Amino acid sequence: MNDTMIQLLVLAGIAVFLVIKLRSVLGTREGYEKPPVPVTERSAAAPNLTVVESGPDRDILDHAPEGSPSALALAAMKQAEPGFSLTTFLQGARGAYEMILMAFERGDLSQVRAFLGPEVAETFAEAIAAREAQGLTVEANFVGLREMSFVAAEFNPATREGEVTVRFGGELTSLIRNKAGEVVEGSATEIKRQRDVWTFARKMGSADPNWQLVATGE
Repeated sequence: MNDTMIQLLVLAGIAVFLVIKLRSVLGTREGYEKPPVPVTERSAAAPNLTVVESGPDRDILDHAPEGSPSALALAAMKQAEPGFSLTTFLQGARGAYEMILMAFERGDLSQVRAFLGPEVAETFAEAIAAREAQGLTVEANFVGLREMSFVAAEFNPATREGEVTVRFGGELTSLIRNKAGEVVEGSATEIKRQRDVWTFARKMGSADPNWQLVATGE
């Protein structure tokens, strides 16, 4: 093997080494690539991404059709109180339903009075007093929530009061005893299904985070 052939082999080996080294640093490139753009040209051509359009508010549209009165009311409530979330509200309403329902069934509203509007609190208190006047006592246990769904929302821009109506389907055991301790209605083992449509209200932007139950129905 002459000197010229040896030099060619050495150069070829160096070339292979350089290709492998470049690939480890830059990665494998395939296809045609445009020459790099100077920094000044890149800056001028780059779009301004400081303002990005936000997508649809799934917190609203997952519960109310777009453009519906309820969707518009919820959007207005969010404008009045940017931190408001319907999803978070519904999670709280789930717990409030059990707490208020059981307080009424057991005849003690002391722990939930802050969550009741004046008219609802008066109605509940009158029903409990009527029960006590007849010597009746209730034994109830909450089994679970079978269903819960958003019904509607309203917002009054003048008063900044928002209302959210929710449908509940609860399951509980309930029995009523008379003065003698005899069971006159219900059962400790038979599950009763309870259906309620409740409306909660709150002044949006208020420092008080509590929603109040202002209307009940079926």
